Amino acid sequence: MMETSPKVKLDKRPLLARLLHRLNTLIVLLWRLGLGPWFNFWPALSGRILILIHSGRKSGKRYLTPLNYALLNGEIYCVTGFGPTSDWYRNLLANPQVELWLPDGWWVGLAEEILEPALREEAIRAVLASGGLMARLFGAPSPQDETALSSRTAHYRVIRLRRVAPRTGANGPGDLAWVWPLITLWVWLKARRGRRRA
Repeated sequence: MMETSPKVKLDKRPLLARLLHRLNTLIVLLWRLGLGPWFNFWPALSGRILILIHSGRKSGKRYLTPLNYALLNGEIYCVTGFGPTSDWYRNLLANPQVELWLPDGWWVGLAEEILEPALREEAIRAVLASGGLMARLFGAPSPQDETALSSRTAHYRVIRLRRVAPRTGANGPGDLAWVWPLITLWVWLKARRGRRRA
């Protein structure tokens, strides 16, 4: 009997989508390690980044999605750079109850889509301006470029995220910060062992 090789599952997503997925996975891990607020330390480079926790519209599964955001009049705004097909956007339409990991803490929130044209345009400009260099690298138009802004953001959706109440407990930002003492101890033991051999 002839043995067949296992089928290799090919990722058919475009390269940009695969890169963003990997980058998002890294960003979530860094937030879980307690380093999330550092993303907002130099917004000109990394942009202002939060983690949005939302439920799958079909699965009910908990998803963590890093997003660029802007603050306007004390409210948080995000945009869907890939338009209405973004999974997190469709999940919010089905279930607007969310959680937010922000530099100032963990919050229970409520999401709502903004359709009013003037506020929508102001929010898009603010989010693009706070996107930093990373947003430009991934093709976001400059908020100062009027022509590109109106044509390239027509499909964007604008979401306002209202903070409802502070949140605490397990599975929040920094839930993996306990690894730092172990890493420190491991590095110290390795250095000590290296000194003994020298």
